[in-house]
Amino acid sequence: MTAVSPDPGALAQRMGITILEVSAERVVGTMPVEGNTQPLGLLHGGASGVLAETLASYGASMHGYTIGRPFAVGVDLNATHHKGVRHGTVTGVATPAHRGGTVATYDVVITDEKGDRVCTARLTCLLRSA
Repeated sequence: MTAVSPDPGALAQRMGITILEVSAERVVGTMPVEGNTQPLGLLHGGASGVLAETLASYGASMHGYTIGRPFAVGVDLNATHHKGVRHGTVTGVATPAHRGGTVATYDVVITDEKGDRVCTARLTCLLRSA
């Protein structure tokens, strides 16, 4: 798939997230650091969490669609922050760790413009039919 804009009014849009690639096997998106910082001027850890949950939810929903359960609801998010970032854009890549009939788990790696790992996250979603 090509670039997708999150729904207007959605948190992802307010954060400036752009989805570049979407499939059940891989979701890629970017987010600006500017506007998503904490008081010390570093990328806010919660912003990394929003990016991770957005990307992994897209992947889980794509997987769920193929089994008749297209609604992914996050039930567990964890993240480890490795490096502070002050400027530029970060890129997240979500790949499946597990794709089952009722639960999907995605690993998300977020990197800076130099390719250095900024955050590693994992999201588990419950898959629902409605």
